[in-house]
Amino acid sequence: MTISRIENGQSSGQGETLSRSRRALEAAGVEFIAENGGGAGVRLKKRND
Repeated sequence: MTISRIENGQSSGQGETLSRSRRALEAAGVEFIAENGGGAGVRLKKRND
């Protein structure tokens, strides 16, 4: 629910909540992409097989 509220603009999120959410997503293989003219985003990290 917290992520949904942040995504739909109902909340900007608490600092610690945002930090923990980011760490959890990164641990699950999500990579955050900085804005590079096309906007910020996320993608799954490439696996090193």
